[in-house]
Amino acid sequence: MPELPDVELYLHALRSRLTGQVLERARVASPFVLRSVDPPVQATIGKRVLGLRRLGKRIVFELDEELFIVVHLMIAGRFQWKPPGQKIPGRLGLAALDFEAGTLLLTEASKKKRAAIYVCRGQAVLDEHDLGGIEPIGISYAAFQSALLERNHTVKRALTDPRIFSGIGNAYSDEILHRARLSPLLWTQRLDEDQIHRLHEATHDVLSEWTKRLIDEIGNAFPAKVTAFRPEMAAHGKYGEPCPVCGDPIQRIVFTDRETNYCATCQTGGKLLADRALSKLLKGDWPKSLEELESLRRG
Repeated sequence: MPELPDVELYLHALRSRLTGQVLERARVASPFVLRSVDPPVQATIGKRVLGLRRLGKRIVFELDEELFIVVHLMIAGRFQWKPPGQKIPGRLGLAALDFEAGTLLLTEASKKKRAAIYVCRGQAVLDEHDLGGIEPIGISYAAFQSALLERNHTVKRALTDPRIFSGIGNAYSDEILHRARLSPLLWTQRLDEDQIHRLHEATHDVLSEWTKRLIDEIGNAFPAKVTAFRPEMAAHGKYGEPCPVCGDPIQRIVFTDRETNYCATCQTGGKLLADRALSKLLKGDWPKSLEELESLRRG
């Protein structure tokens, strides 16, 4: 799933192409992708794009007359920028937004159609899509600590809980925990001051560094491949490969449809975390599905 750095990469590419452009046509190829009814998608036609922003892992198109198009890419949803009038691809294509400068395609390379488009009017309705998590880049230590300790979760769950932190998912939580030298199974309310400081610093640094890295790599081009698995990552997706810090092999734990990668030497004092133990530990601390995690609201 595209996370904070990946969504910021898309925003970087979209702002230069769409800000000030008028939406000429909205084509919906999949009956499942449009999740809202009122206002209808036709209400966006002829409206100018005033800006784009991130709302957690969602991308928001701000239009005239307080209209918003909210796109949640979920796991396999991706954007493609094509010449004007480009045909929606038959198997992967979900929708297209047509502008004078080009066509923005929404595709999804998965049989499970999870990507979603919502059309809403007014800031109050848009706020309903905000799951309540605080922005993790540039946050003060005091605010970070307060959010982290509000609920007692495993630190892996806390980082990826959209009610606590905005925009962090499986991939970058692995990178943050590796940088902070913390086990993913530590409970937040048992962390000491030094551990919280390390986590705060690692969260800011990892997300900032990766956002800058991705934007610097793409330049003025449109991102053709947005993925959670990158060769420069330290832990995520690196099972069996040497840790870049100590050289020992990266380990993994699997729960439901997610895999957590970590270095036993750097993060758990050499202890291997068994899948069975993880499942028992997380049974009451982890949503049963990605959809359940993404639909959480701050209580």
